[in-house]
Amino acid sequence: MELQLQIKMNPHLYVRDPEQSELGRNIIRHSIGMIHTLGFEEFTFKKLAQQVGSTEASIYRYFENKHRLLTYITTWFWTWMEYQLLFHTNNVRETSEKINITISLLCFQMEDKYNLDHIDKTALHQIVISEGNKAYLTKHIAEDNKARLFKPYKDLCHRIAEIFLEYKPGYPFPHSLASTMIETAYHQLYFKNNLPSLTDLNGKDSENLIIDFLKQLVLSSLDCYKAQKS
Repeated sequence: MELQLQIKMNPHLYVRDPEQSELGRNIIRHSIGMIHTLGFEEFTFKKLAQQVGSTEASIYRYFENKHRLLTYITTWFWTWMEYQLLFHTNNVRETSEKINITISLLCFQMEDKYNLDHIDKTALHQIVISEGNKAYLTKHIAEDNKARLFKPYKDLCHRIAEIFLEYKPGYPFPHSLASTMIETAYHQLYFKNNLPSLTDLNGKDSENLIIDFLKQLVLSSLDCYKAQKS
């Protein structure tokens, strides 16, 4: 079953809401495809305008600059990921199974329950892996954080941290472990495709290997603390 999903984005991310017009949705659609294909450095609003059949000025009516656009699409991804997590864990009682589901979601190994015609979520996932950190590794991080641009990422980490605390009440590092798990997942996937000597997660079974690695990373941290307190 596919569900329709409409995500309300932080208005500080855009000049004009792209979801409210066909041109805006085309900007999102083509920017994802182009950043995925060209890379963020080679991506420009001039190239995007040619792709959508409009003018460069019209792109700026929606987004202040290409960095804001990157932050918009990566923030959308984290918001969607939290929706997915809530949907898949809603009726799950076993906390260990919630952890398994969370890891599978991060590795894109769960069925997508939400349908959006103008967003290629597989391409967006690859953008988050290779370009996502560029959204917040900036000199203006404090200003962007004050504007709450990264709240969806924080919300996802908090949601995962709550699952960890449900598994092990009193665990002192739930948010640290949650953010480490997310960043590790995407760094390892990036290394697999680009710097394979930095990871052991290569070969035909790499998708299952990354899931197994993350399970060991998370559960060993949680269970080790449990053993210390028992």
